[in-house]
Amino acid sequence: MNVDVFNMEGKKVDAVELPANIFETTVNVDLMHQAYIRQMANARLGTHSTKTRHEVSGGGRKPWRQKGTGRARQGSTRAAQWVGGGKIHTPKPRDYAKRMPRKMRQAALRSALSSKAAAEAIVVLDELTLPETKTRLMAQALERLVGDASALILIPEKSNTYSVVEISTRNLPEAKTILVNYLNVRDLLGYDKIILPLKALDVISEHLG
Repeated sequence: MNVDVFNMEGKKVDAVELPANIFETTVNVDLMHQAYIRQMANARLGTHSTKTRHEVSGGGRKPWRQKGTGRARQGSTRAAQWVGGGKIHTPKPRDYAKRMPRKMRQAALRSALSSKAAAEAIVVLDELTLPETKTRLMAQALERLVGDASALILIPEKSNTYSVVEISTRNLPEAKTILVNYLNVRDLLGYDKIILPLKALDVISEHLG
């Protein structure tokens, strides 16, 4: 698959062939769904906790005697039917993490990239640079490259050059930067366009090729 290569001005400067084993694989929707569910589950903290009747303070004394009052028998004011009482079958801290083999995770990423490539939603850049840290400059560049569409910008590596791009993108609600090593199905499918610098393409080819 041959795609055009653009510069930050939105002008075509070259063309590049995307690796077929990454960007032209069979799209496996079920596998992408499994990877998405795993990612969302692993992001859960699992720190939710509520108290049962044995953990709520107070209620040691029987509210009234067992018989002769005409009222229902009660053993503690901390029972679930009382205001301020404990809860029944409520959530406790737990681990929601799901496991998924590495090869399956990589296959899910290939499927997501292939679906974006088939939809012509990948914009390849020769270099991802800005002269200075300005949100306005990044917004103008994105308008030239993707128009009104939302964009996921892949950062090849951590450096001062890409730090300028990252900071300039933070206040743009329809754009997000992510280190290419942290590529994931949720972000790939959550944005209309993928902005892919040539250096980031090399990293993807090394890890998924």
